[in-house]
Amino acid sequence: MADGIDERLSITIEAGIAEVALNRPEKMNAMDEAMFAALSAAGERLAGESGLRAVILHGQGRGFCAGIDTSLLQAFAARLDDLRAEMQAPPAGRAANVFQHPCTVWADLPVPVIAALHGPVYGAGLQLALGADIRLAATDARLSIMEAKWGLIPDMGLTKLLPGLMRADQALELMLTARVLGAAEAHALGLVTRLAEDPLEEARALARAIAARNPEAARGAKALMRAAWPGGDDHLALEARLQAAIMGSPNQIEAVMAEMQKRAPRFAD
Repeated sequence: MADGIDERLSITIEAGIAEVALNRPEKMNAMDEAMFAALSAAGERLAGESGLRAVILHGQGRGFCAGIDTSLLQAFAARLDDLRAEMQAPPAGRAANVFQHPCTVWADLPVPVIAALHGPVYGAGLQLALGADIRLAATDARLSIMEAKWGLIPDMGLTKLLPGLMRADQALELMLTARVLGAAEAHALGLVTRLAEDPLEEARALARAIAARNPEAARGAKALMRAAWPGGDDHLALEARLQAAIMGSPNQIEAVMAEMQKRAPRFAD
């Protein structure tokens, strides 16, 4: 079965394995508001899919996801007050807001989720990849917690998804610098499960292996891992509160302008 939640996303389901493909290759699968909504809807739909055994996330074109669409940053600037309120008011009964949910929904699925990564995996794209339980990366994959480039903090579920994968000091260094990692270093730090020549084919083989096991055991193993390792919903509100205070501040605007104009920023103390 194949369908599209939105032209930006396609879903195929066969033999209990769902493939969710980011389908905006002309923009390196950068996220705009429609992509946020499509990812959330896809995760919610698959949560109710009977007979599901595993999910694969991947990107069409030259990369997995290059992060936030820069045009979205400009659109946000026109409605900062509404945006701040929206960030700090998740839907009733949900810890994740509308920007966090597209990434955290995959961690909350009862079945294992595998991300097949290649090319850029930046910012929002990396937080989406962290929502998967297992990440297989091509040798050309490049990963970055890139929000500092725009004068922001990572606020799409990083506090739920990253703890337990790497040391806090290493994570902080990446958050502060927006440094781009090659696949080998990302693997050494724990951001990547393992490297693969063809991560999508490796993900499909792994999904088939998972699907051949007792589905109750697979669900139980994921529930056990998510409960026992650090990382949860507790700090999602903190992400939103800190980001709301930073977004639209003079220094954050200066960070964006300097990046757009390819010059050194001039920050106030």
